[in-house]
Amino acid sequence: MPLLPLSGKSLRLTRLSRPGDGKFLIVPMDHSVADGPIADAAGFSRIVGDVVAAGADAIVVHKGRARSIEPGLLKGAALIVHLSASTPHALDGDAKVLVGGVEEAVRAGADAVSVHINIGSDTEKRQLADLGAVSASCDRWGMPLLAMMYARGPRIQDPRDPALLAHVVGIAVDLGADLVKTVAADTAEDMAGIVAKTPVPVVLAGGPGGGRGLSDFAHFAMDTGCRGLAVGRQVFHSPDPAAAVRTLTAAVHGPRPETAPKTTSLPELAGAM
Repeated sequence: MPLLPLSGKSLRLTRLSRPGDGKFLIVPMDHSVADGPIADAAGFSRIVGDVVAAGADAIVVHKGRARSIEPGLLKGAALIVHLSASTPHALDGDAKVLVGGVEEAVRAGADAVSVHINIGSDTEKRQLADLGAVSASCDRWGMPLLAMMYARGPRIQDPRDPALLAHVVGIAVDLGADLVKTVAADTAEDMAGIVAKTPVPVVLAGGPGGGRGLSDFAHFAMDTGCRGLAVGRQVFHSPDPAAAVRTLTAAVHGPRPETAPKTTSLPELAGAM
């Protein structure tokens, strides 16, 4: 990662990569607003402790959930407070709205904030305005901004189209994001082309599954030049979340096995499972 002028934002950005290599393994755990509880209170704390101990660089939660986390559980991992929400019970599940602000995240001790933007949704205009406003607030407070960018809506035919993904990621850059999370293109070549056009770190969302499939997806992401992964459900729904994180950490922060294929497509990965 290039050296940045000393500032609150640059200091917080360094905390998002525990080894200091400019790569990121983020475990989003904000899904409970949209999907319902991840676990009971004790189980949630146990998952946080397990994924942090296994090497996760950061977790993502909503502001209220952040208050329930014992500070000792983080043990050097970063806290990202998510500012967007929606539920599947609304008329438009793609209509993300802001439910928190940067100042609240500062008070919560966050190292970064995140927002979710669905390009192509019927409320795209408002979501773009929200992204711009949060970006400006992040600059005022010295807070890094992770933009979770997706192509979702009634006019989107192929959310993994490389030209569309490049546009979606570029919007986040133009509006001030410091990191961008998005889905993978179908081939390593297409994803590498998107990353090459993006001057801020790109992290890939999710993966095709656990076990060897999860490892293959993680290496696929890193081979394309992505700077990390943001994997939630495949971690906290795993029978062994710590083991899943160790698999991902090895791919993100460890040396790349020379024998592993470097141009595998996502359909091939899925077919191998």
